Amino acid sequence: MKKKLLGAILTGVMIFSLAGCSGGNNDSGAAGNTDVQAEDADSDEEETEIQVFIAASLSTVMEDLAKKYNEEHPNVKITYNADSSGTLLTQIQEGYECDIFFSAAQKQMDDLEADGLMVEGTRANVVNNQVVVVTLKDSGTAVTGLEDIGKAESIALAGGSVPVGKYTRQAFVNLGMLPETDDVAAITTEEVSEALGGVEISEQDNVSKVLTAVVEGSCEVGTTYYSDTYGYEDDLDILETVSYDLTGNVIYPIARVVNEEADEAQTAAAEDFLKFILSDEAKTVFDSYYFDTNVE
Repeated sequence: MKKKLLGAILTGVMIFSLAGCSGGNNDSGAAGNTDVQAEDADSDEEETEIQVFIAASLSTVMEDLAKKYNEEHPNVKITYNADSSGTLLTQIQEGYECDIFFSAAQKQMDDLEADGLMVEGTRANVVNNQVVVVTLKDSGTAVTGLEDIGKAESIALAGGSVPVGKYTRQAFVNLGMLPETDDVAAITTEEVSEALGGVEISEQDNVSKVLTAVVEGSCEVGTTYYSDTYGYEDDLDILETVSYDLTGNVIYPIARVVNEEADEAQTAAAEDFLKFILSDEAKTVFDSYYFDTNVE
């Protein structure tokens, strides 16, 4: 039976739903997709298409990397599906066609491997990141960071199944603002709000929506990744860069996904694109987008 194809949905555009605090929680989880392919170039490669599932915080840098890859491989069409790592994992488990999974956390990759959906020997750690507390520039917020984030009138926060939401909850636990628990991802947004004195929290289902809520001014502050502030330097103030001591490392692993529907050309392209993402050339690009490539 053919796997479900996400590439046919909204092809050519990266879609991110806009969300704000005034509307309460946002349940919409439509995945974003984009195709990047070089034009009018000669190549002896067989034309093929690969499906690459990426954490939402990787969208901008991966667009750039796809363009660079297509300069040498114009016949490889790269279709991105961008969303929270948890949503992407669920889609893969449900049978959506995927060649490469690039997660914002180890847990989702661990689950992929445990389910036997990973191509053995292809897993690698690519970049590290940091959680930051952000607000609109000159917002006048009284918040200085995580420890007094409850002073905000409204907070944009990703759900616990979203890596940035989990890392933020872990930092709250380590600061003593939330109780110790075996699984910080299970801490609900309502529990976080109560611990912060009842502050209004808008739960978002990926990191890009958190950023949008703050940039649009519908939430006073939010927690996102340092890399997501790229291109928003004139719009945002970083109130705190949260230390790894509080969140743990924010490692992004990548791996090829078992795709029984792929032919030889598609499989070869997936292998080669993964190799490119792990190259020194790609590291330079990741560095320019505020990712830390000093990982093992």
